[in-house]
Amino acid sequence: MHDDSAGLARLDRRVADCRACPRLVAWREEVARTKRAAFTDWTYWGRPVPGFGAADARLVIIGLAPAAHGGNRTGRMFTGDRSGDVLYQALYDVGLASQPTSVSADDGLELHGVRVTAPVHCAPPANKPTPGERDTCRPWLVQELKLLRPTLKAAVVLGAFGWQAALPAFAEAGWTVPRPRPAFGHGTRVALDGLDLFGCFHVSQRNTFTGRLTTEMLREVLRTAADAAGLP
Repeated sequence: MHDDSAGLARLDRRVADCRACPRLVAWREEVARTKRAAFTDWTYWGRPVPGFGAADARLVIIGLAPAAHGGNRTGRMFTGDRSGDVLYQALYDVGLASQPTSVSADDGLELHGVRVTAPVHCAPPANKPTPGERDTCRPWLVQELKLLRPTLKAAVVLGAFGWQAALPAFAEAGWTVPRPRPAFGHGTRVALDGLDLFGCFHVSQRNTFTGRLTTEMLREVLRTAADAAGLP
């Protein structure tokens, strides 16, 4: 077992330079120029947001896409927005993160045996990438999964969009995905060869504010996935 830290670092740099989807490039850069009033003193990242976390991750968490004023501002997945507040608090609660908050890329947060990524690396208008944008971005996720494959034992996919994007990526990265493809559901657990795949409602404000996803539900999925990954 070994990690490819250099390979992931190269991939992250290439991801951050991607300009493949014109609509997403225009949107992320427009948001970075106009900003939100609360963040006028920030220099927005305004580029694709690469994955974040351990190069020898045993568990990967796959979201949807960066938030316009979260990852698109800070340059780090799930950092600086409400969804990230919920996710990193839960990761801290179950012992997978060094601190419960995630406010900037240089805040010292470390993940323990975990990497966080997304099937779409640019912030999309209305938080909705098109199927074409999802498919254009998929090779980045495939390459990331291939680099993580020597150590990866479990994956948590947040939301149905992420699930639909992740399953073909796992297949392209070399795992055997059942046919027909398993349907998304919260708490769904699918055994791929050597990897357990878990479904979890997305940590969006819509889900957390309405109680569709409670903190305990999220912690339960993360605990189960950590156990499957052999994380302490």
